[in-house]
Amino acid sequence: MKSAALPDPLVISIDAMGGDHGPIVVVPAAARALKFVGPVRFLLHGDETALKAALARTPTVIPICEIRHTDKVIPMDAKPAFAMRRGAGTSMWNAVESVRSGEAQAAVSAGNTGALMAISRLLLRMTAELDRPALVANWPTVRGVTAVLDVGANIVCDAERLVEFAIMGAAFHHAVHGSARPTVGLLNVGVEREKGHEEVKGADCLLRENQFDFDYRGFVEGDDIAKGSVDVIVTDGFTGNVALKTAEGLARFFRNEVRSALSSGVLSRVGAFIAQRSLKKLRERLDPSSVNGGPFLGLKGIVVKSHGGADARGFATAVRLACDLANSDFAAEIDRNLNRLTVAAGRVPVREAQEERTMV
Repeated sequence: MKSAALPDPLVISIDAMGGDHGPIVVVPAAARALKFVGPVRFLLHGDETALKAALARTPTVIPICEIRHTDKVIPMDAKPAFAMRRGAGTSMWNAVESVRSGEAQAAVSAGNTGALMAISRLLLRMTAELDRPALVANWPTVRGVTAVLDVGANIVCDAERLVEFAIMGAAFHHAVHGSARPTVGLLNVGVEREKGHEEVKGADCLLRENQFDFDYRGFVEGDDIAKGSVDVIVTDGFTGNVALKTAEGLARFFRNEVRSALSSGVLSRVGAFIAQRSLKKLRERLDPSSVNGGPFLGLKGIVVKSHGGADARGFATAVRLACDLANSDFAAEIDRNLNRLTVAAGRVPVREAQEERTMV
């Protein structure tokens, strides 16, 4: 659903120095993203000399790019505490600050994940009573794309936290993938209600006993992720991250095995030539860049994390995701459902809590 309050064109703030490649990927990615998004401008935060050189090689985007110079960068191995203490004025900090000030509608970075989460949480704050953002991954399946969260931001989660993930994941899938009423499942070791640890069973009870704006389907198992059994799969950050890294490793293994098999002899190479169109589709399907980009859900603003090693195609996908979220009302949808959860848990609803804080 389009938000009527957004400016035209959209403004996306980019940490142009984050990740493994910096401007040589970010600028071509901006050009690629133009094919999929509406009117947009980019604020490029980073070294002016490097950005001007990259823009000179991609002149088509010069009119819609504004350079915000800084020579300070958050190292890829920096700890979150370092980022909060010493991050002011870096390309990552400035990219998120543009969202906080209202100058941009979303920020994108391929930099250090922990640092980006810490800076985003510090500058943008959390929605309602949420404590930490959740990191969501777009997972290609036989039926389309499934949103899986959390995939690394929250290692230990109680029942209420898992329900919050369900609420945020459903709003995200509705906004980005267009599902009218997203289906949601809790990842577990079996589909039977008596299985699993207390946190998962507690979340299952809360989801069954309350009315939310999505279709809760109960427990799902690991193989349901690739099947696309539901639109959203909820789990703790430890389990989600292990599953994500396992899937990425298997995708690389499969691509390498196919490449090796199709180059093992003359007949194999002939067969590969004949099937090259189908093989190209398969390669694109297994390419992580096709679903690159994971937003931190629960912030009072939009921040999308790109893979650090993403190429121009992958980073463009993250930019497109940021634009899709900025053009949606997913934040309002999250607030509506969180109010229902707070009532169910006996807490003060979000809007009332905000009004009380304002009065104080």
